[in-house]
Amino acid sequence: MLYKNARIENAEETRDIRVRNGCFEEIAPELSPREGEETEDLGGRLVLPPFVEPHIHLDATLTAGDPVWNMSGTLFEGIECWAKRKDKLNAEDVKDRVRRAVRLYAGNGVQYIRTHVDVTDPSLTALKAILEVREELRTLADIQVVAFPQEGILSFPNGKELMEEAVRLGVDAVGAIPHFEFTREYGVESLNFACELAAKNGLLMDVHCDETDDDQSRGLETLATRALELGLKDKVTASHTCAMHSYSNAYVLKLMRLLKMSGINFVANPLVNTHLEGRADTYPKRRGVTRVKELTEAGINVAFGNDDLFDPWYPMGCGSMRDTVYLGLHAVQMMGYGEIMNSYRFVTENAAKVLHLGETYGIREGNPASFVVMDAGNYHEALSNNAPVVLSVRKGKAIARTKPAVREIAE
Repeated sequence: MLYKNARIENAEETRDIRVRNGCFEEIAPELSPREGEETEDLGGRLVLPPFVEPHIHLDATLTAGDPVWNMSGTLFEGIECWAKRKDKLNAEDVKDRVRRAVRLYAGNGVQYIRTHVDVTDPSLTALKAILEVREELRTLADIQVVAFPQEGILSFPNGKELMEEAVRLGVDAVGAIPHFEFTREYGVESLNFACELAAKNGLLMDVHCDETDDDQSRGLETLATRALELGLKDKVTASHTCAMHSYSNAYVLKLMRLLKMSGINFVANPLVNTHLEGRADTYPKRRGVTRVKELTEAGINVAFGNDDLFDPWYPMGCGSMRDTVYLGLHAVQMMGYGEIMNSYRFVTENAAKVLHLGETYGIREGNPASFVVMDAGNYHEALSNNAPVVLSVRKGKAIARTKPAVREIAE
């Protein structure tokens, strides 16, 4: 297959892309079709690596309002709503919703997904269901599973044992939620336990870390220290880190040295963070998104995720990575032209680093031929015009197509 006139990652000049046996065989200008080779003209449209969703809760997706709506819109009421919904969980319920969510993502060019799955359920119903269904969905997306202790490790009965069982069942990463533990001491102990569990089993880590407006929530320093000491480094991701939004600048100056030494990744979730944080404020009202600009300028890897998709914590969403990038740039004031043009990296290469996808991710000769085509000439235009993903190719096979809408304006 030969794709003509691709504008790869905002390049000014177009290139042609030859795909053979599911891999990028040649990427160069003006490639001539071979005898019998199928050709598709991309018309100078933007071509990017596949989108990566680095933070979503597939076990809870598509459950908003069932059995009750989160009327206050707060994080903690969301957790209460989810505790009620967990009573209705069964394997087919979970699998059905995950299938629908992954298809939504596929239509928006997402081919890699990291999902946090609640393991504060003695039966581990959702975890077992998602571990089963991920192989079925592999033609559409690779799914990484994080053992996520929604109600705490030390603060939930048999929390440690449930985490260990999740590891035995085959999760890809270990999670924690130190700010939700009963005490600060429990929070530290939970991180020590989770880090050691990940190190012992050679797993990645992704921690819901300091998802609060409390400027005294300091799980991040403990996580970064343990990542450094145990040699986990970039295998560790700190998700949310909303409290960093409220830290004093003096403390952040000290913290930045540790963060750079540790090598850990960050995931911000602008849609949900701006929705859930600042709830105790009148005015000024904080928005709760971590210090993306400062972390990026310090050379620390930051990705953007959706976090939730029509569930007790976020009553909207359609599986588009565009939305989280668009709002994220506004929230963290990264609206310079170059910042906008390069912001696709928050949901492509930066997110790929979070998932440890390695050198086989990306548009390079020899790599698996996975890419998306957007109905725009560059990413600034794509964001501004909410351009759709018109084609998603995974390992050489087209898995999703969208025909752009035709708009007619009356004279």
